Amino acid sequence: MTQTLFRDDSYRTEVEAIVLASQPRGIALDRTVFYAQGGGQSGDKGSLLLDDGTVLPIVSTIYDSDRATILHVPAVGVALPHSGAHVIARIDWELRYKRMRAHTALHLLSVVAPYPVTGGSVGDAEGRLDFDSGEAVLDKADIESWLNELIARDAAVSQRWIADAELEANPSLIKTMSVKPPMGTGRVRLIAIEGLDLQPCGGTHVARTGEIGHASVTGIEKKGKINRRVRIALGAT
Repeated sequence: MTQTLFRDDSYRTEVEAIVLASQPRGIALDRTVFYAQGGGQSGDKGSLLLDDGTVLPIVSTIYDSDRATILHVPAVGVALPHSGAHVIARIDWELRYKRMRAHTALHLLSVVAPYPVTGGSVGDAEGRLDFDSGEAVLDKADIESWLNELIARDAAVSQRWIADAELEANPSLIKTMSVKPPMGTGRVRLIAIEGLDLQPCGGTHVARTGEIGHASVTGIEKKGKINRRVRIALGAT
């Protein structure tokens, strides 16, 4: 099992760790700051710094089949560290921060467009959500204006944990129809945007909505009779 430090501190960029297992499909560490792909958010990139000064590029991060071990996927052809080796795991912070801003912006988008979410993707300072919006008309300018109004409130973003049973007793907390909340360990992580939103999420987020910066609605696409895809892009901070 890998200790997931990114869940408690998404701003932490590196950590000393021990290699548990090493193979071309992925390097398992006892703990990590690397976010593993899931919930519409890609796995982190970065590097492992070995004792001899070698820098081993990490091109993605995924969960192993047990869903408890995180694998750091090395670049093709690099020499792998041995089990028991001490390394410094360091994420690509610029990339992580873009995804943090985008992920929190998408949570706010689900407030602006309060419809069941059927899909989504967190990109690098951009993203999209798919909504079953029925007969509602989604106006691009209105959505963009309201989204930026919520961002400008600079609301605090925090997390807390509840038991699986508590979430099952409060199904209204679940907005996503296509992605199951991260359950199975006995507890579920909730992301709260003060005064605005509360929903299960295992991803990385900024500490305040003001960090998101200006958001543009770049398109609204028809994906079905009642389904609409809303795309957003963020400006530089």
